[in-house]
Amino acid sequence: MAEDQKHSEDFLSQATAIVVEKASDEQFGVSELAEAMNMSRSNLLRKIQAGTGLSASLFIRKIRLEIAMDLIKEGNMTVSEVSYQVGFGSASYFIKCFREQYGFPPGEVGKQKIELPQKEDNPIPQPIQDRPSNTWIFGLLAVLLVVAVGYFFWPKTEPQFSLEEKSIAVLPFKNESADSSNLYFVNGLMESTLNNLQKIKNLRVISRSSVEKYRNTNKSIPEMASELGVSYFVSGSGQKVGEQVLLSIQLIDAETERQVWAEQYNRQLADIFSIQNEIATQITDAIKVFVTPTELEQIEKRPTDNLLAYDYYLQALEPYHSRTDEGLKEGIALFEKAIEQDPEFSLAYAHVAISYYLLEMFRSEKQFTEKINSYADKALLLDSKSAESLTAKAFYYIQSEEFALARPYLEKALEYNPNSALAIQMLADFYFRLEPDTEKYLEYALKAVQIQVESGDSTSQSYSYLQLANALVTAGFVDKAKEFIDRSLAYDSTNYYAPHLRSYILFAKEKDNEKMRQRLIKLWERDPSRLDILQDIGKFFYLDRKYDSADFYYTIFVEARETNGLSIYELENSKISLVYEQNGKVKEADRLFEEYQEFAESDQSIYRNIALATKYAIEEDWEKALDYVEAFANEENNQFWFLYLKDEPVFEPIKNRSRFQSAMQKIETRFWEQHEQIKLKLEKENLI
Repeated sequence: MAEDQKHSEDFLSQATAIVVEKASDEQFGVSELAEAMNMSRSNLLRKIQAGTGLSASLFIRKIRLEIAMDLIKEGNMTVSEVSYQVGFGSASYFIKCFREQYGFPPGEVGKQKIELPQKEDNPIPQPIQDRPSNTWIFGLLAVLLVVAVGYFFWPKTEPQFSLEEKSIAVLPFKNESADSSNLYFVNGLMESTLNNLQKIKNLRVISRSSVEKYRNTNKSIPEMASELGVSYFVSGSGQKVGEQVLLSIQLIDAETERQVWAEQYNRQLADIFSIQNEIATQITDAIKVFVTPTELEQIEKRPTDNLLAYDYYLQALEPYHSRTDEGLKEGIALFEKAIEQDPEFSLAYAHVAISYYLLEMFRSEKQFTEKINSYADKALLLDSKSAESLTAKAFYYIQSEEFALARPYLEKALEYNPNSALAIQMLADFYFRLEPDTEKYLEYALKAVQIQVESGDSTSQSYSYLQLANALVTAGFVDKAKEFIDRSLAYDSTNYYAPHLRSYILFAKEKDNEKMRQRLIKLWERDPSRLDILQDIGKFFYLDRKYDSADFYYTIFVEARETNGLSIYELENSKISLVYEQNGKVKEADRLFEEYQEFAESDQSIYRNIALATKYAIEEDWEKALDYVEAFANEENNQFWFLYLKDEPVFEPIKNRSRFQSAMQKIETRFWEQHEQIKLKLEKENLI
């Protein structure tokens, strides 16, 4: 026994030494380690598993991350430099793996962690561990991945609203000065009015982007009210003359066009914050909206005592809202000037962090991660009760792919700004991809629709309808989803993702695999770079047991995935390995199954049980497969697509067993019961 233990220790020491030597080689993996130790891959896997309890790839990764920790502690390299030094081709993936191993991101090594203040009656939830994004068995998740993250700043749509609720739109203020350079100041007053009203939970406030199209409109109040679905409008005009501020504000009842309240202000510039607070208070009093003490405290908070810093801040908002690279860079420079004037200007720090995130939101290589974190932490340190500061920190966690850690910051941001379209849409995305919850996903998606009403940008409008259509079909509202996906394409027929989602919605209505394949093949032939569509074609051949055709499309997909070094659709490896095995490609099948097994065993999402059920079914351990199928049937918040689990070829040998049939019936019954509960709740809240 002692001799066996010594042999195992010697083996692990040798393997560790080789990995340490090759740590910087990104291409060094399990096969290379087996070759270096002069043994077969399967023998290596068995011995590492026996000696450490880890798979071979996790064993290698663990050593790399231990080296990384030492390098970070030395303090001579940036996080990005360390990631490449230890063989990670992606800094964001390195941060994710580091967080999984040590419980905190590499940027926090040696730092004092900033804690969010917690209310005694409503503490911030403890952050949950980051987890793989494997949201549902048919893979539609990735169709909306870029959409959800990339377009949550611009989702505007056109629902039906009841005018009985308290809802308001702040129209663009008019610049009464002959000096057009004063426009930024007047726009800033409009935005501050909007922001103050957004802090009130009992008032639905339409977003800035949704009202911008009315800047030079000739439309009447009733016409705008019909389009925006609001009961009140705020309009205003003003100018700055030297150190004097002249401002005229009126509140209008949308239904009667009656002026409810109006005021003219002629004050010193130093009184600018008092004016803003008075406007919000007068409006809420006039329309009889209840404002809590906490909300009043937020409204009365002065962003800065330095008027020059505030002026730079107002100048920065216009380019910042352009969302272009040039505009964001211009905004950053002006926010930085504001910080120079007032180093304790929390809002300016928060906007710099958000701007850096937006600059590389669509870029695979991230350069500003550490800057985002630094500015967000500074903003939080100066004002931990600011929705902007909390959102900035959430962006850092999104940037570093620690998505689950973003949730408590987003929820807290929504407490301080209940009308934040950004926080609401980000939470919708969170409950779709990262902590799947069908009810919350649809609820937040619909709330986002209510405050982000139709804009003049047809592309943005198209993606807004796309997001809502996905939320609806996920919850089983198939006909409604079809309505909104058709609207999406009507606004922009070139929408990159809408035809793919529409194919799934039509499949949900028709349940015809052949028609689905035909639609998918046509889409893929238009754009052969679409790996998301390509793997779906393979999947729908697989579902009909057409393994030769499935092999053809899956092979193109696998080769493209590996050539480009992509870690995508890992859940599909179970299907691909089965197809390869059916076609005699045993070596490739074993490799993909091994990758799937590692994926399933490390999964911590609510879909862990079905992932493991699939693993054991492939291994023909039917009793364990049934155990995990039954465990999955007890999960809450399953999505519509799991109703098709009974058709999976992998479960063919057990589909007629009573345990399997009972589990499938339970999944279906619970889903439709939940569907009806969601429907009743949303109807009660006038959300559908």
